[in-house]
Amino acid sequence: MTKPKVATTSLCGCFGCHMSLLDIDDRILKLVELIDFDKSPINDIKKFTGRVTVGLIEGGCCNQENVKVLQDFRKHCDVLVSVGDCATMGGIPAMRNSIPLKECLAEAYLNGPTVHNPSGQIPNDPELPLILDRVYPCHEVVKIDFHLPGCPPPADAIWEALVALLNDKPLDLPYEVLKYD
Repeated sequence: MTKPKVATTSLCGCFGCHMSLLDIDDRILKLVELIDFDKSPINDIKKFTGRVTVGLIEGGCCNQENVKVLQDFRKHCDVLVSVGDCATMGGIPAMRNSIPLKECLAEAYLNGPTVHNPSGQIPNDPELPLILDRVYPCHEVVKIDFHLPGCPPPADAIWEALVALLNDKPLDLPYEVLKYD
């Protein structure tokens, strides 16, 4: 019998949600008995190998490449979960949303206190992904089935959510799993 597949990715974020996933400690051994990881930085598989049962998305969309990756996940995953505050509402990267993009680029590449840029040019190589006008949470780009809040969500929340989704159970996380006090 084939095991269900889980894929993960990190968009515009800090990789903390993946660290929280790894924080399930010895349950990671139980997890690999239940699933196969498909496209994920956990196993370094770069492309989908087929249909995926659950996709876990960390980070929001700050550039064109993030949008393409997210759309690709939506196309390949039966269930898509936004994991963490960056994916669910933009998080820290979205702090730039109140500042025009032109001003952000000027501060980063021309006027910042530690900038050394003798050419006075803002990078514009065609190999660089186009930066979006603002950081978008995942649900503003594609349909997201479930949201796991937190920065990052606790390992127990990720574990409980994955086990429920893989067993076709309702995703009903008790307060104790998501509390932040």
